[in-house]
Amino acid sequence: MRAPPRRQRTDLAEDGALIVSELVTNAVRHARRASLRVVIDRPGATRLRIGVVDFSRARPVLGAPGPRDEDGRGLALVAELAAEWGTDALPWGKRVWAELRTAEDG
Repeated sequence: MRAPPRRQRTDLAEDGALIVSELVTNAVRHARRASLRVVIDRPGATRLRIGVVDFSRARPVLGAPGPRDEDGRGLALVAELAAEWGTDALPWGKRVWAELRTAEDG
C-alpha cells in the first residue's frame, strides 16, 4: 500500500474542489435522482473528509478506461488524489467519500 499523499492547505483546496466535482458528477450521472448532499468533515486536525450522499444504493465501480474512452476516469482520479476513499451504505442510499491529509500528518 502506498503512503498517503501529504498536501499543504492550498493544495487541499484545489484537490478538494476536484474531488467534489468528480463525486458530484458520478452521483448525478449514475444515481439519477433529483437531490444529493455534499458533506465536508474534519475528523482530525490533519484530515479533511469530503462525502457525497445520494439515494442510490448502487456502489461506484473503479473503472479501467482505455486511452480513447471519454469518461470513466473520475474515481481513478479521486483514488490518486485522496489518502483513502470508500463508500458507506446508508438505509436509503450511500455516501461516497474521500479523505485528504495535510503535510502536518505524520
